[in-house]
Amino acid sequence: MTTEERIAASETRIFKAVFPNTTNHYDTLFGGTAMQLMDEVAFITATRFARKRVVTVSSDKIDFKKPIPAGTIVELIGKVSYVGKTSMKVNVEIYTEQMYSYERERAIVGDFTFVAIDEFKKPIRIM
Repeated sequence: MTTEERIAASETRIFKAVFPNTTNHYDTLFGGTAMQLMDEVAFITATRFARKRVVTVSSDKIDFKKPIPAGTIVELIGKVSYVGKTSMKVNVEIYTEQMYSYERERAIVGDFTFVAIDEFKKPIRIM
């Protein structure tokens, strides 16, 4: 399988409903909750690409473009955007959808870097 085919096959999409227990006093999704969901989707994407143990080593700039209100559906999309020898970057976008309309817009975007590791937690080649 080529690198491009592996990237396409590892794309990860997860949907979640935004319930009041995940929102702040403004009735919008907590930023920390959004980042946790993004890291989880990025981890799944990186694992599906490498098929090895991976760990998050950094998160780059995360842009909160739109608030995510309670009562919406979010779609998180993870895509591998860069592959190095032992590391890879995964871009994650969060889109909001109104439950009772077809409105959809990008709310948050960010990048996460992962390193593949062996059983001794030492970096290893991804490919």
